[in-house]
Amino acid sequence: MKPFKNEALTDFSLPANRRDMEKALKKVEGRLGREYPMVIGGKKITARETFTSVCPAEPSRVVGVFPKADGAVAAQAVETAYRAFQEWRFEPAAQRAACLFRLATIMRRRRAEFTAWMVFEIGKAWGEADGEVAQAIEFCEFYGREALRYAERQPVNEVAGEKNEMVYIPLGVGAVIPPWNFAFAILTGMTVASLVAGNTVVLKPSSDSPTIAAKFFEAAREAGIPAGVLNLVAGPGSVAGEALVTHPKTRFIAFTGSKDVGLRINELAARPAQGQIWIKRTILEMGGKDAIIVASDADLDDAAAGVTASAFGFQGQKCTACSRAIVVADVYDQFIRKLVPRVEAIRVGPATSLENTMGPVVNAAAMRKILRYIAIGRREGRLLTGGRRLAGEGLREGFFLEPTVIADVPPTARIAQEEIFGPVLAVIRARDYYHALEIANNTQYGLAGSVYTRSREKIALAKAIFHVGNLYFNRRCTGYLVGAHPFGGFNLSGTDSKAGGRDYLMHFLQAKSMSEKIVKMKTAKTRKAGSKRR
Repeated sequence: MKPFKNEALTDFSLPANRRDMEKALKKVEGRLGREYPMVIGGKKITARETFTSVCPAEPSRVVGVFPKADGAVAAQAVETAYRAFQEWRFEPAAQRAACLFRLATIMRRRRAEFTAWMVFEIGKAWGEADGEVAQAIEFCEFYGREALRYAERQPVNEVAGEKNEMVYIPLGVGAVIPPWNFAFAILTGMTVASLVAGNTVVLKPSSDSPTIAAKFFEAAREAGIPAGVLNLVAGPGSVAGEALVTHPKTRFIAFTGSKDVGLRINELAARPAQGQIWIKRTILEMGGKDAIIVASDADLDDAAAGVTASAFGFQGQKCTACSRAIVVADVYDQFIRKLVPRVEAIRVGPATSLENTMGPVVNAAAMRKILRYIAIGRREGRLLTGGRRLAGEGLREGFFLEPTVIADVPPTARIAQEEIFGPVLAVIRARDYYHALEIANNTQYGLAGSVYTRSREKIALAKAIFHVGNLYFNRRCTGYLVGAHPFGGFNLSGTDSKAGGRDYLMHFLQAKSMSEKIVKMKTAKTRKAGSKRR
């Protein structure tokens, strides 16, 4: 098997690649508005109530129609997955890994199509969406190889007179609850990690991105994941999600989303249900209030570019988005003069067009929340650019916002402490580099951060005390690579799962230690002779 390597991104400046993407967009556009069932044990499941997923650039346009699962449907899915686990857990690791490698091949073949679904359902720009499909492929390739590594003979100390071994075995049924912002990549990563470790899965996607999940499910079944091993349900987290979390046969919950929902899941999972015989495991990735520090010796052009990309990529709707630029006083004004023109050059509009690098936010509720924070920010700091909803020609009734920069923000201001999850950047002045690090650590989160500096001493200091799970230097704080940047955060950013790293599959496995005293064993021939004597 070839060593793992990251997928190349699609170069949309090449006419052939652009034509392929335009063809995929047209194909997907012709499939909008279809109905999709839930699938449990290979059987299609409907419900009396349905809900719709809409295009955030044009909310009157329906992307998909889905049945709304209740608690009974969720329980049915868990019970089905539990029965399937009794066989799937004994499937050799090589066979499970082969399913992931086939899935990666399918994703490569349908790459433009999956990218197009994200453009329509969550308003993700071409480059961002293509990068997400690349990461999903990487998860399949990386975790498949990791499963083979975990299946190898594990090192244990030899003891005279004993045969000792340790093996990793699967946990059971997992509830996988992915977010809408990385509706394909994170969904793929959490699901295939669970499956390749030998577990079975009930997948409940976000209600903002269920169509992308349905397309993933189709590809997974095509790749050979058996019926019942992977099950798809849809519906609100407050009903279907909580039913999955609290079911006594649910063994673990893999969740990525908001801090409040993650803490709720952690609380529910900690309470043993009647008939439950294990402590449920939670793998939680939640929010962030990520900062980029700009030191006085930084390359300010490079820093301004990195902050812009980190703050406004995918409309700032990333848990790793730079929502705080902490700039040392010596270069504060100079940095702002370089930053604002870059932000104002961002082209906002429907992500169906390659030229639009910033699309709509995901839904009306998100837009209203972000606008409320902008209003707060106007009182807490100085608005430099943006701050409004965009409407007019070509934008229809979509959820478009201007990229917004607010300067002179106090470190303890609400927009410097609370996760906004939108295209809003707070610029904070620090007295010096030590003060900048102090400000960076002064939140309840600890997910990602970056430092721009040319000083080895400053880099060493940040490595020691900048308390985040993923720390970068002289580059943006978004865009982690599978295998290179194991991903997960500290504090209330989650359980630091380190997705895309060599430790990740450990969350979905348990170690079983076995020791056998070496004694002379009876052979089948000896036992047969003994029976004649009796």
